[in-house]
Amino acid sequence: MSTRPVPARTLRSAQILGDQLRTWRKLQSLTIEQLAARAGVNRETVSRLEHGDVAVGMGTLLNVARALGILDNLVTALDPFETDFGRARADQTLPKRVRS
Repeated sequence: MSTRPVPARTLRSAQILGDQLRTWRKLQSLTIEQLAARAGVNRETVSRLEHGDVAVGMGTLLNVARALGILDNLVTALDPFETDFGRARADQTLPKRVRS
């Protein structure tokens, strides 16, 4: 079974995200080992995430974000209803709530 190549923009975004996670860790004066312990993963996994490895699972990303105290920020950043576009499209496409 072959895998599709990862688009360059996706790889670059993963590197940026990894850099940002590393910065959050350093701002909190945490070592990789401390963050790994708090996130319930091993040191190598945190290192891979910080280096932009796209093969690291979503659960790991979410656990690391939780351990850094930024999970709610991440969830909010992806909420379509937090954007003008998402709210406008929801009004157009989502069914209206029926009240009894």
